[in-house]
Amino acid sequence: MTKAIEGIIPVMITPFTEDGAIDYAGLEKLISWYLALDVDALFAVCQSSEMQYLSLKERGELGRFVVRQVGGRVPVISSGHISDDIDEQVTELTVAAETGADAVVLVTNHLDPAKQGMAAFRRTTDTLLDRLPQDMPLGLYECPAPFRRLLSDDELKYCIDSGRFVVLKDVSCDLPTVERRVALANGSPMAIVNANAAIARDAMRAGSLGFTGVFTNFHPDLYKWMRLSGDLHEDLAKRLNTFLVLAALSEAFGYPVLAKLYHQRLGTLGSIKSRVIEFDVREKFWALDAILDQIVAGTEAFRAEIAHLGAGAAAAA
Repeated sequence: MTKAIEGIIPVMITPFTEDGAIDYAGLEKLISWYLALDVDALFAVCQSSEMQYLSLKERGELGRFVVRQVGGRVPVISSGHISDDIDEQVTELTVAAETGADAVVLVTNHLDPAKQGMAAFRRTTDTLLDRLPQDMPLGLYECPAPFRRLLSDDELKYCIDSGRFVVLKDVSCDLPTVERRVALANGSPMAIVNANAAIARDAMRAGSLGFTGVFTNFHPDLYKWMRLSGDLHEDLAKRLNTFLVLAALSEAFGYPVLAKLYHQRLGTLGSIKSRVIEFDVREKFWALDAILDQIVAGTEAFRAEIAHLGAGAAAAA
């Protein structure tokens, strides 16, 4: 791995055809969309990718396709870690490593599936570190499914001290916890990257090295501007932050299908088919299209305002 895993890191959705197969033509368009918005890395085969509903073969093929399509333009990290059995974990993480990903991401709840505490966490982690390729950089992900297993400070420090881990997708959703973890990781290869939109700006200002929440599937460029330029334009950054926080609340209205509806509007995807959500999201969540209308309008308004800033600076120069 030659590039740091940090910045704005979309958690990739998986397009499906109407008959339920992975839509690789749609995935190619989706990857182009991410890259056109100047993302810093991609997280493939994650919960947003519906990894729990993909076969091992599909997880491997999906990861390989993303790596091949990206072609080194940004780092790709990949997971597919869905099993509790240790031998199955080794198998599926080895498959992830063989995709050519820049880092393989371990899901914390599978490191202690019976919720037994640090001793069990260390046993599983040690076994995986011993049996996975020694030169493969690793990540950690506090995935909410099947349950959110937050790392203790001691567990995080244990992983940092191993020298094998380069990124944590932080799902604590708690700014003091992010700040404490940033301090623990200081001086190490480990990047702490927050995934919660409500604290995204404050977390980045506190040392989170980017953002990797679900609304990177809607406007990753706005998060990137806030990270890199927000402190230079405080009024705009405050208004943008409020919009991003409120927009992200709509995750509860049928995500990842919500994101697929958005990309269907853009022409990125042809179908909103999902394996994790089989109900009609429009029937369950009334006025969902009106909510999307507002997200689209707000996104484009802020993009235009940011572009105007850039045009003004160029003219002044």
